Amino acid sequence: MTTGSYIGISTIKPCSRILSSYRSSSLFGFSPIKFNGSSSTIKGLFSKLHNPKSTHSHKYHTCNSQIVGFIRMMNLNRIDFSVPGSNWACSRNFSTRFCANLCNIRPRVVSLIPDVASGVRNQSTSVDPHVNDTKFDKIYIQNSLNAKPLVIGRNETDQGKLEEVTEERSDGSCVNIDNLEDLNKSKVETERALSESEKEAWKLLRSAVVTYCGNPVGTVAANDPADKQPLNYDQVFFRDFVPSALAFLLNGEGEIVKNFLLHTLQLQSWEKTVDCYSPGQGLMAASFKVRSVPLDGSNEAFEEVLDPDFGESAIGRVAPVDSGLWWIILLRAYGKLTGDYALQERVDVQTGIRLILKLCLTDGFDMFPSLLVTDGSCMIDRRMGIHGHPLEIQALFYSALRCSREILTVNDATKSLVAAVSNRLSALSFHMREYYWVDIKKINEIYRYKTEEYSMDAVNKFNIYPEQIPSWLVDWIPEEGGYFMGNLQPAHMDFRFFTLGNLWAIVSSLGTTRQNREILKLIETKWDDLVSQMPMKICYPALEGEEWRIITGCDPKNTPWSYHNGGSWPTLLWQFTLACIKMGKPELAQKAINVAEKRLSVDRWPEYYDTRNGKFIGKQSRLMQTWTIAGFLTSKMLLKNPEKASLLFWEEDFELLQNCVCMLNKTGRRKCSRFAARAQILV
Repeated sequence: MTTGSYIGISTIKPCSRILSSYRSSSLFGFSPIKFNGSSSTIKGLFSKLHNPKSTHSHKYHTCNSQIVGFIRMMNLNRIDFSVPGSNWACSRNFSTRFCANLCNIRPRVVSLIPDVASGVRNQSTSVDPHVNDTKFDKIYIQNSLNAKPLVIGRNETDQGKLEEVTEERSDGSCVNIDNLEDLNKSKVETERALSESEKEAWKLLRSAVVTYCGNPVGTVAANDPADKQPLNYDQVFFRDFVPSALAFLLNGEGEIVKNFLLHTLQLQSWEKTVDCYSPGQGLMAASFKVRSVPLDGSNEAFEEVLDPDFGESAIGRVAPVDSGLWWIILLRAYGKLTGDYALQERVDVQTGIRLILKLCLTDGFDMFPSLLVTDGSCMIDRRMGIHGHPLEIQALFYSALRCSREILTVNDATKSLVAAVSNRLSALSFHMREYYWVDIKKINEIYRYKTEEYSMDAVNKFNIYPEQIPSWLVDWIPEEGGYFMGNLQPAHMDFRFFTLGNLWAIVSSLGTTRQNREILKLIETKWDDLVSQMPMKICYPALEGEEWRIITGCDPKNTPWSYHNGGSWPTLLWQFTLACIKMGKPELAQKAINVAEKRLSVDRWPEYYDTRNGKFIGKQSRLMQTWTIAGFLTSKMLLKNPEKASLLFWEEDFELLQNCVCMLNKTGRRKCSRFAARAQILV
């Protein structure tokens, strides 16, 4: 195995302002240390990397000291997806950039490499063995912006042999030539096979890319040149970017995804305040926008800043619960599709995951393992009666927990968190499978429920009144097939079919194998209701009449069979495709793609469609909607590359099923209900 150690040092003064105050002036939570060349200073720096205790409050995020980064490279055959920029002297491999655009003056850039984890997936993040290394074979000194970045490195292998498989770029980074040639060859072959719709979609997707200091960091929600009032559709939304990220990853372009993950991670630590109240530090933003602002009040010098929205500007001022969950899911997908697991092992990334999990796993008053959220906290971001424990949040929560279980580095500091994640997964999977599942047998059981049961052995645990069963459900539910209901609370069941939550129940194996098959069976049986002329309904059925007036508050955008109230959303196509591939039904996904491909390009890629059959373009639908475009491309690529699709879903984890953490059997008070129901759950 080829092993090398590198330390990058820069004396350039970075400057990156923010539009509001936040807690930390450093990526790791401590002030950067000035490097004077001694090994003791380096050792002290890495000691602080593992023990970040100090925090500071500043109005601006600036750094006047030199920055030292460290990376250990173990596998030189790993594909490097980043590419050098023509205007930058520093490598784009570096994780963080701060820049100031001074009119015609070349921007000043500093790059930081805070990777301290081993390139080997399961090794410790410790860097102690490298602290006392003092022998270096080569030194590059950077005295100007046109020179290579200063690199101090030690190579323990034959340099000639190394040059046979790698090439050093002009920007100082190294790539594996053989792998990149294969990747480029694959891209050329793929481009030749693209349909006209796919070629147009790729052109539109690339035109939607947002850059920050010259680097791609995301895609805008919509990019219609004719739209004179874009509102917040010109921002990069976390949930909207996921299909774009997967499209780029499946096409071998990982740089934009890596940049997105790292820059949004920095936003996590910003101060978030609404009416003098701040939510938890782990909250991720709903979206962000790149703005140019005057530098130090000057009218001639400008700098780019990231301006995030944590919900304080959103309609209804609702915090985006799903953003952090999507971030973790995308982080795992990036590692799976690129092989760059070093990103997951970074100290700052591990800290970000822990902050999100801490926010989600915080003890509260709730008696259930599902997450309690307010209305409008996910894709359905307006009042639609999903407050409580909506299926979409639970499915994404379960997926994020499974991702975290794979990604988290296990050590003395994290072992209790890892145990908490496993325990929550076990409890949540049982809760969802046992209480959220609906089929004709379950409906008949609810129809015969006794109410007002007060006992440990109650059958009707949530005191559901049989009269809640809606008349449409009795006629709609097929003999074969079932689904997870939309919500469950005391004395309340939301029987609507929510597509995203059910699809992610399949993808994450939140449902059993039988339940997953039944969901696809129901979609196939009720194709005219859930797909019809445009895949797919965000929920079914729509709220109408008095129900619409009470639950939505007479929302003029969520009228029956429009927008979130029974509208058809093409972006759900990629999630449907992934679920179909997992369950061995790719022909079902192809059928839906064929329906969408006939209309999307002609209709100019709308955000959503209206009417019961999805016949009309939505009355307030934005055109050139990026996640419509990206969802279509991702679906096509997943079908062409089912082996890559298999990297994005989970199989059943039988270890979780065997764990019972409630300790009821040991108390002697009563028996755990999950063992009584296991015969049904394990089918």
